[in-house]
Amino acid sequence: MVARVVTVAFEGVEARRVDVEVQLSSGAVAFIVVGLGDKAVAESRERVRAAFAGLGLALPAKRLIVNLAPADLPKEGSHYDLPIALALMGCMGILPADALNGWLAFGELGLDGQIAPTAGALPAAMAASALELGLICPEASGAEAAWAGEVPILAPRSLISLINHFRGTQVLSPPKPGPVLSGAAVADLRDVKGQEQAKRALEIAAAGGHNLLFMGPPGSGKSMLAQRLPGLLPPLTPRELLETSMVHSVAGLIAKGALTTARPFRSPHHSASIAALTGGGVRAKPGEVSLAHNGILFLDELPEFAPQVLDSLRGPLETGEVMVARANAHVRYPARVQLIGAMNPCRCGHGGAGRGACGKAPKCQLQYQGRISGPLMDRIDLQVEVPPVTPADLALPPPAEGTAEAAARVAAARAMQVERGEAGDGVETLNARLQGQTLERVTALDQAGKALLAQAAEAHGLSARGWTRTLRLARTIADLDGVDAVRRTHVAEALIYRRPSLVAERPTALLTTTGI
Repeated sequence: MVARVVTVAFEGVEARRVDVEVQLSSGAVAFIVVGLGDKAVAESRERVRAAFAGLGLALPAKRLIVNLAPADLPKEGSHYDLPIALALMGCMGILPADALNGWLAFGELGLDGQIAPTAGALPAAMAASALELGLICPEASGAEAAWAGEVPILAPRSLISLINHFRGTQVLSPPKPGPVLSGAAVADLRDVKGQEQAKRALEIAAAGGHNLLFMGPPGSGKSMLAQRLPGLLPPLTPRELLETSMVHSVAGLIAKGALTTARPFRSPHHSASIAALTGGGVRAKPGEVSLAHNGILFLDELPEFAPQVLDSLRGPLETGEVMVARANAHVRYPARVQLIGAMNPCRCGHGGAGRGACGKAPKCQLQYQGRISGPLMDRIDLQVEVPPVTPADLALPPPAEGTAEAAARVAAARAMQVERGEAGDGVETLNARLQGQTLERVTALDQAGKALLAQAAEAHGLSARGWTRTLRLARTIADLDGVDAVRRTHVAEALIYRRPSLVAERPTALLTTTGI
């Protein structure tokens, strides 16, 4: 006799159908699981055996074979416990033969028959909806799975309650979606005294979704500025909320089914590996760049990251996705992030100017900043020097404008971008993602603007990517001014932020740029 139950295997944020087939046959007593499962799948035999014993059931003294089809698809994780147990119950006659038709099962079993939650409930529910099936999931995952929409969901606490439901002695109520949270309170921009140019750059970055780098001595406010960027950004749109929640679900970061409309803000330590930043490991989990999808990836002490780790971000920053290549699979995760970096001018932190100046300048600065490759620096739209805060700045009263006022201007600028997208190709897109004919159409420069950009490109060796990103930046500055045309003044301000990488300049140019 053979019984079948549908479940899923995860490839990134996608859930692929897997049929769990259980057969009881004569022969030597055995419990065999086949189908390219990992260690957690192999151990499901003991969890299922113990869960049955907890219910007072004994496995039949027969040859028991579990097949996870398709057999060439890698299976990872403990969520195969529940479908294996249900298919086995169908074989043993504990459940009616047709009770499991039309359901997709997903969950880990405890030794006492309780059903424990596992990561990925939301993608599993989306897959069940696409397959026109209902979902059986752990009670603790029901609120998360309910966000999939019109999907029949059973969320039992234990195997016995699920058995009673199918036998008609107990009725399981469908779970309700978890709450939608607005996120934690964000710090106000009024806390930052002075640094007007850095605040301006932060507002531009927020308005257009541009990458930004702050460089200055310790205590100048680089991290304070970066931590206040989330307050300038609008909440996630429904589409972005679904995309972000799918990644967080696979990573097991959704607690009690609660979703948040606040944009992710991830700040990994500079000791992070390539796998931690871009994804990987034994189960190819999403990395920090994917967990920050539709949000902010803040890299403090940027040169302290290993150069290979930083260069692994070059592809994701350009394409908005990351491919984790493994020997037996290629897993794709979304990675559309806004990169914010902060760094000191050299290892001692003070560079070659002012009190406590570095005695090894400019050699120390060149070596330290050289840890960041030119191609990565070319992908950073705004590069801003943050000078030390003076006692006079600290003695000033709080600024008149804070996060609320800047966020209002950012919202108005983004509204212009959405309106242009709807009037053009129908795609809502930020200026930082404009390309091709769309970019040329919305950034048509006058003769003065073209001449200035061409002169700067010739003088500073601006790359093709740098040219494009300068146009995008100028478009955002014009949006903040509330005008449709990109003028010469907007190009000029964009070029101030799009200066060449300091490490690529001659020492004399470096001294001039840093004000030594």
